[in-house]
Amino acid sequence: MLSNDAQKRAKRILGKHTGKSSRTNLVAIAEEQFERNVIRRFGKLWPVRRFVAVWLLLCVVLVGGVVAQTRALAGYYQALEPTPGGIYHEGIIGSYTNANPLYVTGQVNDAVSKLLFSGLFSYDEQNRLTGDLAKSFEVDKTGTTYTVQLRDNLQWHDGKPLTAADVVFTYKSIQNPDVQSPLTASWQNVAVTAKGDKTVIFKLPNPLSSFPQSLTTGIIPEHAFEGVKPANYRSSPFNTTEPIGSGPFSFKAIEVKGNSPSTRQEEIELVPFRNYHEGEPKLSSIVFHTFPDEMRLVSAFEDRTINAMTGLQELPEALRGDESVKTNIMPLTAANMVFLKTTAGPLKDKAVRQALVGSADVAALTKGLRQPILPVHEPILSGTPGYDPTIQQLSFGPQKAEQILDGAGWVRGQDGIRTKDGQKLAFKLYCQDGRENRRIAEDLQRQWKRIGADVQVYRQADADLRATVSDHSYDALLYGISLGVDPDGFVYWHSSQSDVRSASRLNLSEYSSPVADAALEDGRTRSDPALRAAKYKSFLEAWRDDAPALGLYQPRFTYVTRGDVFNLRDHTLTTDTDRYNNVEDWMIRQEPRTRQR
Repeated sequence: MLSNDAQKRAKRILGKHTGKSSRTNLVAIAEEQFERNVIRRFGKLWPVRRFVAVWLLLCVVLVGGVVAQTRALAGYYQALEPTPGGIYHEGIIGSYTNANPLYVTGQVNDAVSKLLFSGLFSYDEQNRLTGDLAKSFEVDKTGTTYTVQLRDNLQWHDGKPLTAADVVFTYKSIQNPDVQSPLTASWQNVAVTAKGDKTVIFKLPNPLSSFPQSLTTGIIPEHAFEGVKPANYRSSPFNTTEPIGSGPFSFKAIEVKGNSPSTRQEEIELVPFRNYHEGEPKLSSIVFHTFPDEMRLVSAFEDRTINAMTGLQELPEALRGDESVKTNIMPLTAANMVFLKTTAGPLKDKAVRQALVGSADVAALTKGLRQPILPVHEPILSGTPGYDPTIQQLSFGPQKAEQILDGAGWVRGQDGIRTKDGQKLAFKLYCQDGRENRRIAEDLQRQWKRIGADVQVYRQADADLRATVSDHSYDALLYGISLGVDPDGFVYWHSSQSDVRSASRLNLSEYSSPVADAALEDGRTRSDPALRAAKYKSFLEAWRDDAPALGLYQPRFTYVTRGDVFNLRDHTLTTDTDRYNNVEDWMIRQEPRTRQR
């Protein structure tokens, strides 16, 4: 209500504005009241300025306290927790050429194929073989028949059912020489049949205890190759732009930049498969970025184009002070060794090989490596059935090594290099061009020179080294071999595997020993761990005495990320792509959530 004075003034005003709208009259009244009660009273604030300031300060303190308490309580009752979503960008050195598990080789192809295709089995976080598409398997008393049961309701990315017929098709395709799969030799004489939609039977010609380890190959759909001749499988668009798998992610798109190998970069985008048998992945998508070299890879990581990278032996100096960078170092069930070719040159002499192996200071060679390493002292890894800590490679130092060489007739010349019957103790050591390999090779070169050996080191790019390894065109080779969780080393040490006619020719030392051959043949046919260990003992002893290689250490897989990748855990891997074995649970985003009290 207006006061009496205000009412009188209002009447006067209304009287002055006879004929105008009531709205105009009200505006005039409001303006006069605002001028009288607000504007004209500003001058009276100065005498009570302290009183007003105190009240304003008190209000500010009260409001600030409420805000601070609210934020503190939010931190008490809420916490950041991982949440689904987000695009994961991973960088890899190499190029994308083929995702088909029948042909896949190379880091990029391996990574893409791993996420697109599922195998019958995979490895868990303890590096134990576990079911993937398979839910169980049985082996008969003879050790030659394996019966695998598939999970229920398996699907391909295109929605069609995955059945035992697809498994049979995959392995029969591998066996078909027209398909030209590099896996063909490993599957000869193995009969694969289906019994209904969910049972697959593998019949082996002889017992093979490591056979289940070979059932991790990705399975491909039979209907995708309907009407395609086996000789044309390799050129099918299925391999690159139209793959259909049953893995956690499906293919969406590929973008290629650059016209030459030195500038070519690709982006391969994969999206979650909703009906994946382990549950729909939590990431919105994964994009693989390929790079021709390490420099471009690291540059993309630094400018945050990618938030993960692989293919590095160690973290670059420029990133070591960045607290947002996380380095995951995972040991591989593999061995880095120096393979000494036993069939030609001075390394054909067992005394020379014994001196080289026995004089090498492996601890000094690996001391400069930045990450912790697991040493390799024999051809069977520690923790694997058959490993024997009492039978390890020769290690006696340079003094005894010189005595062995003297006794074998290798005489030092004026230049310090030994000779025998006009032949110099000189050979070429090949390795991949990289900081870690270069350091070890050069240290070995210095160590072996002390005992009278002239070692020339040749560092090669990855593609060139693969050709050198394939042709066995080396004297000594610093290289890594994948051993896995099974001790079967037949392909690396049995004499048959050095023959040029063998499928893999992975006996890199061209080692031949009747004792070792018999032990390797017997050990791989036994399933009992204690019996296998007993069979492998004579192999370890022969390997130690013949010194066909120098064991160094288990390689580590270095995976660098920007920030945390939740549920990515450091653990021992059989292959580097086993880091994806729980990729469906990976998360990179966080949101505040109320704590449960």
